[in-house]
Amino acid sequence: MGKVACANVLSDLYAMGVREVDNMLMIMGVARELSNAQRKVVVPLILEGFRDLANEAGVTINGGQTVLNPWFIIGGVATSVCKDSEFIFPDKAIPGDKIVLTKPLGTQVAVNLHQWMNKNTDSWNIAKDIISEAEVIKGYNDAVISMTTLNLQAAKLMHKHGAHAATDVTGFGILGHSRNLAEFQKAKVDFNIHTLPVFNGFANVTRTLVEKGGRNFRLLQGTSSETSGGLFVCLPEVSAEAFVRDMRESGGTAWIIGDVIEGNNTSRIMESPTIIDHSYS
Repeated sequence: MGKVACANVLSDLYAMGVREVDNMLMIMGVARELSNAQRKVVVPLILEGFRDLANEAGVTINGGQTVLNPWFIIGGVATSVCKDSEFIFPDKAIPGDKIVLTKPLGTQVAVNLHQWMNKNTDSWNIAKDIISEAEVIKGYNDAVISMTTLNLQAAKLMHKHGAHAATDVTGFGILGHSRNLAEFQKAKVDFNIHTLPVFNGFANVTRTLVEKGGRNFRLLQGTSSETSGGLFVCLPEVSAEAFVRDMRESGGTAWIIGDVIEGNNTSRIMESPTIIDHSYS
């Protein structure tokens, strides 16, 4: 949880191409229902995870606040003082740009399936006929890898390849965040999303859950919440493939998932998008 929270906090800056973060504050709400013995185990581990990823990012944590809360929360604030050349204002997408996504979708599905399985809920009684326990564990582990991966390399490559605009994909899902980004563009453009990279097998799982009367995550409709998701980047057509190649050569993930076209500043997922199943080896 500590690493996921740290990566999520930093992503807002990385989405603007900020590569060096000057300061972080950590905010923690410790659940009242935890016993003192449980707090002595849980809290230090979360703090350690947050610090470890901040160190990986080259960021110093200089304070924060800890309170008691009805449920556990972990988050923070990150700031950086930048020159104009050190960040990319996200408003310059133009027709002809390609859209790249740097992490697969499906973190909400992965976490919920894992919870259902562990608690043997009514939802799991539906899902267990669709996906095996081993597949749930693999998908959950893949989601943890994704959520604890910094978007720092993508931020660096945004400068190298001349990105025109970007956002991180988190709580509003890929469609919600891409619509917000589209509305912010100076040019009259639309984002057409034709490809959805998802954690291996989750496209079929989410479809079948709905057919069997289970929860509709709306993963393929683009509104499933993501936690510490990837960057949604608008790049010149001549640069997009090189951006993807550089991301993969550095150990990351990236796919060209759409096109920027003339329009009315909105975003849409095309009918029957191409699904790319992804699993971390």
